[in-house]
Amino acid sequence: MGQMPMPKPMPPDPFGPPERQWAHLSDGRAWGTTAGIEIGPHGEIWAIDRCGDGTCDGSNMAAVHQIDPKTGRPIRSIGAGLFAMPHGLHVDKDGNVWVTDAAVAKKSGSPKGEQVIELSPDGKELMRLGTAGVSGGGPTHFHDPGDVITAPNGDIFVADGHGTVAMDLPPDTITRIIKFTPDGKFIKAWGSLGSGKSQFRNPHALAFDSQGRLFVADRVNGRIQIFDQDGKWLTEYHGFNHPSGLYIDRHDTLYASDYNSEGQKGIYIGDARTGKLRAFVPDDQAGEGVALGPDGTLYEATPTGITRFLPKTAQ
Repeated sequence: MGQMPMPKPMPPDPFGPPERQWAHLSDGRAWGTTAGIEIGPHGEIWAIDRCGDGTCDGSNMAAVHQIDPKTGRPIRSIGAGLFAMPHGLHVDKDGNVWVTDAAVAKKSGSPKGEQVIELSPDGKELMRLGTAGVSGGGPTHFHDPGDVITAPNGDIFVADGHGTVAMDLPPDTITRIIKFTPDGKFIKAWGSLGSGKSQFRNPHALAFDSQGRLFVADRVNGRIQIFDQDGKWLTEYHGFNHPSGLYIDRHDTLYASDYNSEGQKGIYIGDARTGKLRAFVPDDQAGEGVALGPDGTLYEATPTGITRFLPKTAQ
């Protein structure tokens, strides 16, 4: 994946050194591969663990955990046996947990994968979107869904096309944003493979700012595209390198993690309203998910587990 020049001089780093593998499972196991970490409406921390491996295919282990911010250990664990490759994570305004399953299960006795699943905080299944174990297009199938988010009115948005990375893919390869009603009825989809406006190569993460604008991490294209909730293209930002994860706080501060660009990996911090870069947290082991806790602690979901960064003012 190509590199983009960093601004000179380098923006400041407001956080201390990374605390690698900060979170541990209740049996003492180290965290497995993860791409998702989110903050709930009451400051709760949720994160994905791919069943101690790079996949949950064939495993009955819980894949989603609420983490105690004081100890890094699970308060509760849910989603056992539901996923092939849990990828995108979202916690809605009611505290319910949404997970995208971005692959087709090959070891499971029943069809799994290529779905979006909503769970209550105690693990009760509330909704499924997509067709289990079947990849495709149209309103009832997904092609490796990468992330999911809900708008304040409950509308559901899914970034579809996680595997659209190679530059020689057929032009009709499915890569899009899909909008559903709060009860899961298809409304519309937009996007296609490419590098133009409203085109994507690996739409990897979603976030809303305070204006209700939808931010899409267009990872391979090295940009963040911004839309209104009807799919109208508004603008795009190029100062956040190759973003894999997005998080926007209540002050419209935008956090974007880049784990693809050698020599430029880390978390880019800027203004969601203008796209101006304010800070950079260098991390040569950066991951795909990023979130900011209510106390200002920065969390990152990486291939080797959960990393924590304390703000320098708290050290």
